[in-house]
Amino acid sequence: MSFNNSPLQKLDLSYYGIKNQVYVKRDDLIHPIISGNKWRKLKYNLKYFNSISKKGIVTMGGAYSSHILALSYICKVNSIKCVLLVRGEQAKPLNDILTKCHSYGATIEYINRNDYKDPKWIKKFCATNFKDFFFIPEGGSNLQGIKGCQKIVNEIQYDFDYIFCEVGTGATFSGIVSSLNKSQSCFGIVVLKGATKIGENISEKFELEFKKPLSKNWILSHDYHLGGYAKYNKELIMFMREFHQITGLITDPIYSGKMFYGLVDQLKNNNKLKNKKIIALHSGGIAGIPGFEKRYKLKIFN
Repeated sequence: MSFNNSPLQKLDLSYYGIKNQVYVKRDDLIHPIISGNKWRKLKYNLKYFNSISKKGIVTMGGAYSSHILALSYICKVNSIKCVLLVRGEQAKPLNDILTKCHSYGATIEYINRNDYKDPKWIKKFCATNFKDFFFIPEGGSNLQGIKGCQKIVNEIQYDFDYIFCEVGTGATFSGIVSSLNKSQSCFGIVVLKGATKIGENISEKFELEFKKPLSKNWILSHDYHLGGYAKYNKELIMFMREFHQITGLITDPIYSGKMFYGLVDQLKNNNKLKNKKIIALHSGGIAGIPGFEKRYKLKIFN
C-alpha cells in the first residue's frame, strides 16, 4: 500500500478577523478510511511487521478509535490477522466503528477500564494470549509511528512559524516537533480531558524510543478538549458547521474539529501569534463521524 503526499491548501480565515497566512496540510485526503496520521503511524509499523515472523497484529484503543478502524482495514487488505483490545464493556448494538472493524475480520477483545490502564496487565495478557502477534500501542505511538509522522514536516515546502495539530497519544506531535527547525514551533491541541501529564509522557516516550531528548519548541493547550474524548459539545458542533460553510472543510468532533476550533481562537486572541505564518494539520478522523452522529442522534453536516 502506498499513497501520495498530501497537498497544502491556503485557508482564508478573514471571516473571523484573522489576517495570518494560514495553510492546511490536507492529510485527510490521503485515504477515506486510513485517514491522515493514521496511515503515517501505521505505514512503518506494517513495514516492520513484514520483516519479522509474527502471525498477526494486536493493538488497543477506545470504542470510537479511528486507529483501530484504520488498522483493521489495513490488515484486511494485506490478509493479516488482527486483534483489537477495546477499552470498556461491549455495547449492543455495536457502534459504527466496531461494526466496520468486525466486518474487516478483526477479532475484538473487550478489556475493563482498570486493566486497560495497566501496561503490565496488557503486556501479560498479550504474552499469554497473543504471544506470536506484533503489538502496536494505542494510537500507533511507537518508534515506527513517530518516524512516519516526521514525514509531515518534510513534505511542507513553505517557510512557516507554527504548525498546529491535535494531540491524543502524542505520536503525531512527537514526529512533528522532532522534525522542526529551531525557528519553528508546534502548537498542540490536547483532545483529552484531564491529560495533565501528557507533555511529560510524550517526552519520556520519545527519549525512550530515540535515545535522545525531544526538542523544546512546542506548546500544549488543554483549553479545547470541550468535555473530553468523543463527548458531545454543542458549541463545537456549531463551530464545525460554520467552519464548513466558510472554508469547505469537513472536520470531526473528536480530533480535527477541536484543533481548528483552538486554531481560530488562538489566532484571534493570542498576540504572540500575530503576523506568524501558520500550518494547520488536518489529520483526518472523518471516518468516525457516522458513529458519533448515531451515538448522539444528530447530523453534523447537512
